Amino acid sequence: DYALDDINGFYQESNVFTNVTMGEHIIYVRDRNGCGITEETITVLGFPKFFTPNGDGFNDNWTIKGSSCLSYAVIYIYDRFGKLLKQLNINSLGWDGTFNGEKLPVNDYWFVIKYLEPNTTILKEFKGHFTLKR
Repeated sequence: DYALDDINGFYQESNVFTNVTMGEHIIYVRDRNGCGITEETITVLGFPKFFTPNGDGFNDNWTIKGSSCLSYAVIYIYDRFGKLLKQLNINSLGWDGTFNGEKLPVNDYWFVIKYLEPNTTILKEFKGHFTLKR
């Protein structure tokens, strides 16, 4: 059986958890025959599906959510033709929708985040896309 973040909490039969917040979590796996519990630390990353860099203070920058628990991460943002537009690190405030000081048009953009799985030397990669709206 499986539990999330609480070794003495609710255990479920399924290994699928929904509505998990972004950041670091501990998954506990309990043997049904009473042979013990093992745990695994995981990182849940997320990203906004769109952002609106219009200066109103809401969704003005795009960045990966939950990356603050990572020791190393680099985010690459591309246009639809594969042109690298921006490279961000985990301490960055995010991308403001510009390239060389010019506002980019409303469109879909793609990203790759390369990061070290916490407490390991395993380099992982996640790809996705989002929309810039003005």
